[in-house]
Order: sequence, then structure tokens, then C-alpha cells
Amino acid sequence: MTTTVDARLMANAIRILTADAVQQANSGHPGAPMGMADIAQVLWNHHLKHNPANPGWQNRDRFVLSNGHGSMLIYSLLHLTGYDLSIEDLKNFRQFESRTPGHPEHGYTPGVETTTGPLGQGIANAVGFALAEKVLAAQFNQAELELVDHRTWVFLGDGCLMEGISHEACSLAGTLGLGKLVAFWDDNQISIDGPVDGWFTDDTAARFEAYGWHVLRDIDGHDAEAVNSAIDSAVAETGKPSIICCRTTIGYGAPNKQGTAGSHGAPLGEGEIKLVREGLDWPHASFDIPEKLYQAWNACAQGLQDETQWNGVFDEYKSKHPELASEYQRRMTGGMPEGWAELSKAFIKDTQIEGPTLATRKSSQRALEYFAGLLPELIGGSADLTGSNNTNWSGSKTISAAYPSGNYIYYGVREFAMAAIMNGISLHEGFKPYAGTFLVFSDYARNAIRMAALMKQPTLFVFTHDSIGLGEDGPTHQPVEHLASLRLIPNHSVWRPCDAVETAVTWKFACESTDTPVSMVYSRQTLTHMNRDNIDLTNVEKGGYVLSDCEGLPELIIIASGSEVGIAHLAKEQLRESGVQVRLVSMPSTSEFDRQDAAYRESVLPAACDRRLAVEAASSDYWRKYVGLNGAVIGMDSFGESAPAPELFEHFGFTVDNVLAHSKGLLA
Repeated sequence: MTTTVDARLMANAIRILTADAVQQANSGHPGAPMGMADIAQVLWNHHLKHNPANPGWQNRDRFVLSNGHGSMLIYSLLHLTGYDLSIEDLKNFRQFESRTPGHPEHGYTPGVETTTGPLGQGIANAVGFALAEKVLAAQFNQAELELVDHRTWVFLGDGCLMEGISHEACSLAGTLGLGKLVAFWDDNQISIDGPVDGWFTDDTAARFEAYGWHVLRDIDGHDAEAVNSAIDSAVAETGKPSIICCRTTIGYGAPNKQGTAGSHGAPLGEGEIKLVREGLDWPHASFDIPEKLYQAWNACAQGLQDETQWNGVFDEYKSKHPELASEYQRRMTGGMPEGWAELSKAFIKDTQIEGPTLATRKSSQRALEYFAGLLPELIGGSADLTGSNNTNWSGSKTISAAYPSGNYIYYGVREFAMAAIMNGISLHEGFKPYAGTFLVFSDYARNAIRMAALMKQPTLFVFTHDSIGLGEDGPTHQPVEHLASLRLIPNHSVWRPCDAVETAVTWKFACESTDTPVSMVYSRQTLTHMNRDNIDLTNVEKGGYVLSDCEGLPELIIIASGSEVGIAHLAKEQLRESGVQVRLVSMPSTSEFDRQDAAYRESVLPAACDRRLAVEAASSDYWRKYVGLNGAVIGMDSFGESAPAPELFEHFGFTVDNVLAHSKGLLA
């Protein structure tokens, strides 16, 4: 390894920028960036393939800062190497609407590949990036042309390794043989509460060896040559992911705070920063980086060269394999295939005509069978519940270390990692990931679902066994509050369809989503097919619509979702026969209904009718905003019980008789 400017001097630029920015913001985490600066200098100057002038270049390496609290590390790197991130942006660290938020956020800062901060999710995202690269390469590379050929690099700290998700994700990464994934463990032995030897004494190296990783132990993280040699060794290992265990000093360069929790999450203070400058022999003013260092760090020329070389490969690929090249570009840019609109609408119309009476988890598999045949970018999976979630289809091919060209991932019992890995796959581009588990276990995955919403990633979640209707497995497996919890996540579309038609619409919506994760919630039990006219069929996509109406202004509106729509429909018909003007509204997606304009919402739920009854076998409180003060809700306000589903529906009041009783009470 050679450089015209001293490696330590280049790393010190990161340390000084970090100390200055955190001090100016009067908040932040200087310790990790100052401790990992030497590692970052070696990686970004000698190994990372990227083009600062085009952060979205498709064949770039992906870099993930899993210990996202150390965000000034990546901001310093992006600024120094030539990305569109100015010194003014660094001065505005952690301020309102800045491009340098407290934790790295995808979409805010050019070059930030994923939003990190909740520890452990970054490494799981990185597994998703590496998996996407491996599968995409297997699907598109030709013997003479490697169109897809890049690496995933991830920095992580003790906190990431303490989080259980790191075990879930890294175990799977070893099993799948993700040889282009390299992790750097910042082994500084300090966390917020102090030295970690009181709560983290794992043999981390042995742990990763047990996962099937290539482990490089006891690397001096402040020795550039040692780090470079370790990276060379990691790159040479193509069959396993690698972890480089780097011994570092947190807050390196701060004489009174380095090696202590005092440098972890607070400004160093003006006095300490003065000592940092003296100790590092840095005579320059705050935020002042000498031109020779900018020149040494700048990666634009090398990035242009790398991208130009790849463009030549792609041009040759297009010439020799035009259809594959066109499909690659379509998938990487997220476009829908030719004829999608007509074919998807035709499937929904046919489903309405055929009227299959199925559990919606079965209807989901039926829809998946059709749509997956049109969309090869769908990459599926399940957390050890494939046969229950029905997330496989006739074209499913298992992805493994030996067979990476498939389209289905057996995630094992790893719900949290599954969701976070899916986020990484989505961020990589080229795939639309979906995977399933029981709705009650969305709790395990919830923070990754939240991160998908925050990052505007169209990750698709299939949640089956949606209520007490799953029966004998009892309250441990019967979701109650989960629908409300998922619906409360901003920028998250939640669907609970009532039959095969609404399920087909749900899948169409999910496949077309570009910036919103979609949770599809399906029943275990068989649900009755509902009749609709063409207008109703069109309105299903709006999330809520009039399924069965009355003549004139309704006296009562019944709102239901999922399995309760059939019950509500039977009750509505009995009320109609007795002369009551009742409107039945099916609400498969409250999130989409709420996004409609006021005129449409008023046409479905007119303000003039304030006698409203909501029926859903889930937490009742969520429905209060639709029924108002004069309305009522038949819902769940307790946990379920273990018994056959019909007995449970009778016990908890999800019956025609109970809907009639509540309706008559509202009309009295």
C-alpha cells in the first residue's frame, strides 16, 4: 500500500472534522469516527469502488455504517472524497433540514446507502445488499462478461453485535456463503454505560467462525498496513463472508477522553479539542482542511475511470445479450414490464367472475402465482412458515450458497433479520422482496418495517393467521393489537382483504408500490366471495369503498375488513329486509382510504350519517376515528383464547346476531 500523503494525516482529517462538527452542534458521537478513522482511510482510499460524481452507479460497492451514531465518519468521508456534500453541510450537522442528520438517512445525503441508527440493522441490511449482488450476478452475468461485480463493506460496533438481529443475519450470511461481504468490527470495548466487560464478554471471533465466516483476529485498527493486509485477505476469500476484528481506541486523539465512555456520545469540549489539535499536530482552524489533503482524498478521477470501464462492459453486454441488458435495466430502474397494466387488471376481473371461496392466504398464493410469472424481480421467502404463509409458487427456486440464481429464501426462524435483509435487497435495486410470517410475529420485525417506511422502500410483508380465527394455537399466536400498531407507522400501507378479489388488488398494489412498504394481512380460515360491479371493482384500490349500498341516504353504515366483511354482509341483508337503509363499506386498507381526497371519503362515509358500526377482529380503539362519538365498534379489547375458530367468533361477538344487536342499538 502506497500513498503520497501520510495515511495517519489523512485519517486525522476525519478526526478533526468530527470533533469540530459535534462541538458546533453541541451533540453527537465523536468516539467511533475518531476510533475508526484509520480503518476508513485504508478502505476508502485503496479498496472501495465508487464514483462520487454518480452515487447511484449500479456497479458501485455498497458501504454501510451499521454503528450509525458515528455518522460524522461517513459524512467526513463523503465530503473529503468528493461527493456533493459541502463543508457548510458539515457545519450544519444535526440541524433542522440539514443534509447531515444525526444518524445517516438514505435519501438525505448522497452516498448514504441505508438509514442506520437502530443498532444491528445496518449489518442485516448489508447482508441484504450482498445477497442481492450474489443473486443478481447469478441471474445476469455471462461467462465472458461480469455485469454485476461489487462488494459490500460494513462497519459495526459492540452494540451491533449485542443486538440479537446480528446473530440472525450473520448466521444466515455464513450459510449462504456471501463471499463479497466484509465487516469491520470496531472492538473498542466501550459502550454508553462504560467498559463492556461487565455485559459483553462473548468470544466474537469464535462466534463468527461458528457461523461459517472467514475471521481475521486481533488487527490493530490504527495500523494502516495491518488493516490493508487484512482487507486483502478478506477479498481473497470468495466463499465466505469475512469479519475483520479491529482493536481500536474510542475517541482516538482526545488525550483525556479517549478510551472512555466520555467520548462516546457527547461533544469533547473546546479545551479537549484544543488538546486534540496539539496532539495530532493539526494547526488549522475549525473546519479548515488543507488543499493537499483534499487532493489526496478526492476519489472522483478513480471513480470516473471505474464507471467508464464498467460502461464499456455494459455496452458489450448490450451488444451480445440485448434482451438480458434491457431486462437488467428495467429491473434496476424499477419499471414495470410491458403489458403489466392490462394483464393485472384482467386478472382481477377474472377473479371477480370466477369467485373462488378461499382463505385469503390461499388467495394470496393464487395471486402470487400469477404476478410472479410477470415479475421476475419478485424474490420471496418466509421465516420457517412457507407452507402456512403460502409464500411459494410453482416457479419458486431455492437460493443457496451453491445455487444463488434462485428466487426464494428460506430465512429460518429469523423474523427481524428477514425484514431488515429484505430492506437491504430493496435498497440494492433489481429486486422486489417479499416474505412472510404470522401476523402476531410482526412484533419481532416491526422496527425493520418502520425503517422500510422511513427509507421509502417498497418492501412487501406477507402476514397470515390474522386474528382469533386461527383458532386452537391460542392467544400467544392470535394477533389483537398488531393491525393497529402497523397502521400507525407513517408511510406504510396495510391491507386486510376480505376475499380473493381484494387479495388480487392487494398484490397488484404491492407490486406497483415504489416508495411505500406494504403489509398484506391474510386469514387462515376460508372467506366468502363477495359480488361487485365494475365501479366497486375499480374502487377497491382506494382502500375503502361501498360494497353493498341502499336506496338514498343510509340510516346506518357498517364498516368491516377481512373475515368480518362476510359477517357484516349477512347482517346488512337482514337489516335491509326489515326496511333499514344500511350501507356496507369494505375497508381493506385504512391507510389507502385515508390518502383519498375529501370528496371521495365523503362519498363513502357521508358526514350526514353518524350512526356507524365498525367490525374487525382486532383492537377496537383504532376504529373510533371512523365511527365517531355516536358510533360503535365490535372489536377485541382482550387477548384471545385457545379453541376452534367458530367458538371463538361466537364467544367474542363476531356473529351476525351481535352485529344486528349493535345495529339496532345505534338505530334506537
